[in-house]
Amino acid sequence: MTLNKTILVKGMQLYTENEKIENSYLVIKDQEIIDYGSLKNLSSTAKFDEVVEVPTSFKAVPGFIDIHIHGVNGADVMDATPEALETMSTSLPKEGTTSFLATTMTQSSEQIENALKNVGEFLSKNQPTGQAEILGAHLEGPFVNAKRAGAQPVQHIVDSNLEVFQKWNALTNDTIKVVTLAPEQPGGLEFVKHLKENNIIASIGHSDATYEEVVQAMEAGASHVTHLFNQMRGLHHREPGVVGAAFLHDELTAEIIADGVHVRPEMVKLAYKNKGKDRLILITDSMRAKCLKNGVYDLGGQDVTVKDGKALLQDGTLAGSILRLGDGLKNMVDFTECALEDVIQMTATNPAKQLNVDDRKGSITVGKDADIVILDEDLNVFMTFCRGKLAYHQGGEKA
Repeated sequence: MTLNKTILVKGMQLYTENEKIENSYLVIKDQEIIDYGSLKNLSSTAKFDEVVEVPTSFKAVPGFIDIHIHGVNGADVMDATPEALETMSTSLPKEGTTSFLATTMTQSSEQIENALKNVGEFLSKNQPTGQAEILGAHLEGPFVNAKRAGAQPVQHIVDSNLEVFQKWNALTNDTIKVVTLAPEQPGGLEFVKHLKENNIIASIGHSDATYEEVVQAMEAGASHVTHLFNQMRGLHHREPGVVGAAFLHDELTAEIIADGVHVRPEMVKLAYKNKGKDRLILITDSMRAKCLKNGVYDLGGQDVTVKDGKALLQDGTLAGSILRLGDGLKNMVDFTECALEDVIQMTATNPAKQLNVDDRKGSITVGKDADIVILDEDLNVFMTFCRGKLAYHQGGEKA
């Protein structure tokens, strides 16, 4: 068996787990990070199969993890084909995403089952390096509240059903990692308890829950909030709602779509001030039109018009985003004036911890997967390594 080549990446600012190193080096071998440090400390006798030189003003950060994404580049998880997941995996490194959760949406049981079975079969095979890794599935709906449906087709929304869920999870070989649900709906709290007992993240989303109902859900085991502000009971001075509960309770980690469309920049800043860098996760919630031209696209059997950076149903409802996660990172810095170290937490460290994969992802340190993103001076994605293999290079072809 031929071992992976040893790659030296050198010159850039390196954002490791604990420090920022100027004029640094990073060594990759067998899909892992095996060494890093200041370039002045690199042995002059060390031998490498490949050397990648990076400008000293560029930045090496851990690969982004998108825990809520439906599609990209013409493909959608609900297509239920291996080709769709392959397209997503090969397209996402361009925006700095090195791993993700394949996210479903509210549809008929048959369509959801087909999509989940497809994810399970895809995960049962060894995923190649050099493309974004699927870490599992995110089941968004159908156990949500029709009052907060958004782009989730109302006709397919149902009450929480443990028997159905267990069947679905079995189809994925028990790889559903997150479930978005409305805990105030019939059977919701029992469902949350089941998820907690089985180490699956119960996420409150598409929910009209009151503050008290959110607290009950937390006591049952809910630990996450799906796309904060969007399709949930908002903040009111006599009823804090889901948003108020998310702000008040550190037990809840909240996703946020930092595109300036789903959430105004000032509200993104408000969320950052309230939740802080340790309790926010940047997501895209993107649909198949991302990376494609303006036009009309399908989302769960519904026509979505994409124009001027927005994806809208015919009635004007937002229907997912076309946000690239790398742009979300840039927006977060612009909207909040946070440090790059803080936004690394929100794009890499926090999702890795939430998914319990921080033993191998989410930060740059020896022994972890070589999921590395090189950003230029303007924080644009310049280069992406997925488990040690070059997956994207600005202006060049994929390796």
